[in-house]
Amino acid sequence: MSPRRGDGPSRPGKSSAAQRQSILVFTEGKKTEPVYLTHWHRMHRERVIVTVDEFHGAPLQLVETAAAQRAADLRAAKRGKGDAYHQYWCVFDIDEHPHMDQALQLAASSQISVAVTNPCIELWFLLHFQDQAANLHRHKAQEISSDLLDCAKVPTAAALIKLVERYEDARRRAQALDRKHEMDGSPPRSNPSSNLWCLVDQIREPTPRRAPVGQSLHGTG
Repeated sequence: MSPRRGDGPSRPGKSSAAQRQSILVFTEGKKTEPVYLTHWHRMHRERVIVTVDEFHGAPLQLVETAAAQRAADLRAAKRGKGDAYHQYWCVFDIDEHPHMDQALQLAASSQISVAVTNPCIELWFLLHFQDQAANLHRHKAQEISSDLLDCAKVPTAAALIKLVERYEDARRRAQALDRKHEMDGSPPRSNPSSNLWCLVDQIREPTPRRAPVGQSLHGTG
């Protein structure tokens, strides 16, 4: 199989360090998510290879593309024409996208891991600095994130440093939001919520264990 295109490095060949985990990521956004994830990869490149695919689109398109790529990679690997990635991820926002349940159900059935933020990735950035228990519109999340990081939508080098320094706080707050939604009976992935930390954890401390896959917005996936 030919080398993967994208913002991240190419997938490893057989001569690459065999111990490194390889992760192929499909992101909704063309800049914000790739810049953020590539920064984490550069910090941990000795243990993991993260490739961000050039394809970007709505959640269902992302999952369909990721599932097709995974199937093709597995077929090629079976024929001895390359290695499949260890993990396949899709990163997207809930926002106002249609077909969200369909995307999550397909991810679950296709063994595609998902990192989803509701309403948008800026909520994840915001959680690095403060609690956010109340429902938040994406425009407000973007405004607050921009103020906190002192940059526009795409994180600057200085903003990325802040996000890394405060990562554990964001992870703790995101997990607390999941517990809150569970306790008050809200559907999974309710606003506000983010499990982007699941992907970041796989980059920081890659393991061969199964990563979280899709789940229906109603908890049935």
